[in-house]
Amino acid sequence: MDARAHYIDGHWVASRGGDVRDIINPSDRSVIGKVALGTPADVDAAVAAAQRAFDHWSQTSVATRLGYLKAIHAALVARNDALADLISAEMGAPRGFARGAQAPSGAQQFHEVIRALEGYQFEYPMGTTMIRREAVGVCALITPWNWPLNQAAAKVAPALAAGCTMVLKPSELAPLDAMLLAEIIDEAGVPPGVFNLVFGTGDGVGAALSRHPGVDMVSFTGSTRAGMAVATHAAATIKRVALELGGKAPNLVLPDADFASAIPASVRTAMGNSGQSCISAARLLVPVDRVEEVKALAVATAAAMTLGPPAADPDLGPIANEAQYQRVISHIAHAISEGAQVLTGGVDGPPDLAPGLFVRPTVLAGVTPDMAIATEEVFGPVVMIMTYDGIEEAICLANATPYGLSAQLWGGDRAGMKAVAARLRVGMVHLNGAPLDPAAPFGGYKMSGHGREWGVAGLEEYLEIKSVYNGNIN
Repeated sequence: MDARAHYIDGHWVASRGGDVRDIINPSDRSVIGKVALGTPADVDAAVAAAQRAFDHWSQTSVATRLGYLKAIHAALVARNDALADLISAEMGAPRGFARGAQAPSGAQQFHEVIRALEGYQFEYPMGTTMIRREAVGVCALITPWNWPLNQAAAKVAPALAAGCTMVLKPSELAPLDAMLLAEIIDEAGVPPGVFNLVFGTGDGVGAALSRHPGVDMVSFTGSTRAGMAVATHAAATIKRVALELGGKAPNLVLPDADFASAIPASVRTAMGNSGQSCISAARLLVPVDRVEEVKALAVATAAAMTLGPPAADPDLGPIANEAQYQRVISHIAHAISEGAQVLTGGVDGPPDLAPGLFVRPTVLAGVTPDMAIATEEVFGPVVMIMTYDGIEEAICLANATPYGLSAQLWGGDRAGMKAVAARLRVGMVHLNGAPLDPAAPFGGYKMSGHGREWGVAGLEEYLEIKSVYNGNIN
């Protein structure tokens, strides 16, 4: 399961001077492979390949690009379980979750882009002017470890569809599924140089890509801190930047909601993927006069969740890597020091699962807006209960973070819910547990980034607009 070679210009090649790093299975901290750490020289080679391929690829027909996209989609579906097993090994996703959600999300991204491309108008009249949509150019795609295949596919699929060429840099902590994605793209016959894969760190390969004068656009998904660095590096060449960053999503339960269903569903959703999702709505905002009921429901739900290695198919697997594990434990410990009460879970992991990176499902009560955990992203299986007295305070609390990616909203009156949703400063609102729509725009406000992914919105991130003035459209 090594990822020692980069995929550049249609070939697997050794790094130009790079080192290697262990790939760690978070379930037991065992070494399961090696990953190459690319260098600026590897980046130069990949960008040059993408530049050479751009002129031809950008001029291919929609039908041609659809053919490649459909071939890749079919292969992703056929190799779902193999992809899922790699994801389980590299970042700890439970087997059922990996096979039923993590791996299929890659094929889903390609499916939605195919649908968008089939009906998309790249050229249309506006008065006497012809408006054209054209490929941005060479794109740097930088993706994280928490939903590794989904995030890669959410960038690769629309970039291919738009006629762009690209260099993908997946997280060096979870590189194996990207290696298999590259094999699938190669087997589909995508021309050399259109898709390139360079492994490495954010400080190394990510920074080199963001700064590179041969890159026309960088699309980054990850932490807000890293997104700031990407934007700073990209500024010198005024390249287009799309950022999908952190979140601190509120889970606002209105007084007329069905608490018996809303609270358990909220806890399970927030802790899904071991809480390692940017849209995890872990701030449970509830009426102050219902807090004891909420505590009982939340504790019962969290305590019933199973924790274990992927092969056991538990509800929750380990935290995906050592650095994130330490961050989660630190957040819980700091919240306790500031006065939060642990209702279940806490900093001590289950001894029978040592030395794996396991954090027990944790529910904290007594969390107030002045605590760090109320505004900082935890990215672990931690739900914090906060109370409000009246709808105005609830909306204020919901918006009281630097982030604005997503929100969960529960209630009984649909009109009232929509009125509240309109005042939430987030890019996405889920009403009564409604799932994500893969055709709808995905992205947020404020420090959660800018730009949108998925469906037509995701396709248009990779397109420039050109006005052709001719005085007569005939």
